[in-house]
Amino acid sequence: MDDRIRISDADRERVTARLRDHYAEGRLSSEELDERITTTLSAKTFGDLRGVMADLPDPELVPPQAGPMPLWGMPPRVVVHRGPRLLPLLFIALIFALVLPGAGFVFFAFLKVALLVWLVMCVLGIVGAARFRRQARRFSRSGSQWHHHEWRR
Repeated sequence: MDDRIRISDADRERVTARLRDHYAEGRLSSEELDERITTTLSAKTFGDLRGVMADLPDPELVPPQAGPMPLWGMPPRVVVHRGPRLLPLLFIALIFALVLPGAGFVFFAFLKVALLVWLVMCVLGIVGAARFRRQARRFSRSGSQWHHHEWRR
């Protein structure tokens, strides 16, 4: 591309994003990053941008960071931690309820309240879905506009 061609704001943003990537990878110091971003934001042509990126490698030229491959040639399995699970916590609470005197009553009372809340939420969901279906049928039959006052019936 000709160095005299003017650049757009999208081109400037793309170069600043690449500069931030190079900073994150340790190729630039924070002072160099600030200086190059300032130069990039004031650049008018592709030649100005080439000067900013001249001593940095292109993304496709940088080899990806690859760890050692297992012997069988498959990439290693990635384990994602998703936070605490409910079932182990319930088992721990059950153990405490059985071991501590009087704690069993508290545990089972808590369990009853949790199940009652769950039941009420399920019933409300079923009633709400039925009401929504009834309103949708009424709307599709009439062919009229959906009026807000119909929801209050």
